[in-house]
Amino acid sequence: MPTYHYTAADASGRSMSGKIDAPSEAAARSKLSAQRLIATSIKAESGSVTALLDAAKGKKSGKKTGKVAHEILTVFTRQLATLLQAGLPLLRALEILHKQEKNPNMKSILANLIENISSGNNLSDSMMQHNKAFDHLYTNMIRAGEAGGVLDRVLNRLAMFMEKSLRLKKKIKSAMTYPVVVISVAVIIVVILMVKVVPQFQEMLAKQGAEMPQLTQIVIDISQFLQVYWYGIPVIVAGLVTGFKLMSKSPRAKRVFDRLVFRIPKIGPFVTVAAVARFSRTFGTLMASGVPILQAITITRDTMSNIVINEALTTIHDRVRDGEPLSVPLEQSMVFPAMVTSMIQVGEETGQLPEMLNRVADTYDEEVDNAVGAMTSIIEPLLIVFLAVVVGTIVIAMFLPLIKLIETMMSKS
Repeated sequence: MPTYHYTAADASGRSMSGKIDAPSEAAARSKLSAQRLIATSIKAESGSVTALLDAAKGKKSGKKTGKVAHEILTVFTRQLATLLQAGLPLLRALEILHKQEKNPNMKSILANLIENISSGNNLSDSMMQHNKAFDHLYTNMIRAGEAGGVLDRVLNRLAMFMEKSLRLKKKIKSAMTYPVVVISVAVIIVVILMVKVVPQFQEMLAKQGAEMPQLTQIVIDISQFLQVYWYGIPVIVAGLVTGFKLMSKSPRAKRVFDRLVFRIPKIGPFVTVAAVARFSRTFGTLMASGVPILQAITITRDTMSNIVINEALTTIHDRVRDGEPLSVPLEQSMVFPAMVTSMIQVGEETGQLPEMLNRVADTYDEEVDNAVGAMTSIIEPLLIVFLAVVVGTIVIAMFLPLIKLIETMMSKS
């Protein structure tokens, strides 16, 4: 029988790994589920017949089972929730969605879900086979909905969560569109000036024998460098992008960068507000869906990109596991604002923690909107001033020799 290596989390959120024998990956997931373990990763033992067959099968089928765009997944979740709330059986609802799905990747995933569920597997285990499309948050909420017999309600909460997250992403993207356009225009203008206009001025000034001021000479040197070593620009950009990606993969470098972000004026408070909004919305949605608190903390931690918040949530998880109320380590972490910890404490005392978390999320979503507006209002004039300074410096540098030349000619006459 094939052997699979697995990484899983128990009901307390504790991570563990090991090996399990099963005829297939789906059967391995079912075995772990029977042991009340939630598989986060399952791979056939390297070099085994199963691994080779799985690889060959994947190449032969040519199915796309990679990532799915957030918009497509959000629409799918809302449609599935609507169909289930209308009383349709799960399998029939998936068949309808598969028939009307236009995206080939999502269509392939739906076909696989239908096949697995027809074979007797549940929806959460089937979705876990497509972990690039359905993350831990998604699959664990589905599992909680299946366990409580309220899959339609959980899907509705999940759809609302994803729709709010999508709206926030679109607001941030729209706010960043103007700065990107201005920077792009500035780069194009500067390149045209340095490659086309400056050389013509240089040739004209050389014919007139004009003396080059230091600023003019600097601009001319940069122009000559760009004309000769123009290919260095994409190399430098590619190097910076590659360096940033490598740095983001290094835990030590990422920790330093994430700590630094919190201290940058205007940007730091925005990052904090956005992180708190995401934490509250994710954690509140999981709790409202019936996911145990320790497991909810673990899943929420895995959805946060900032390593400082990740480390704080790891400490909070361990202290809650040891019997402390959530609000105490949350407050002592010095990461979350006082209002958040106060509202969570009230939620714990009144037994309405999920509702209070969602209220916190609503409040901080508004804060994010305000912060995006404030950042946009600051960035716009700064970019205009930056563009004016850069272009103005080049223009002044070119006209300084002309002014001196005219002054010399007037003094001679």
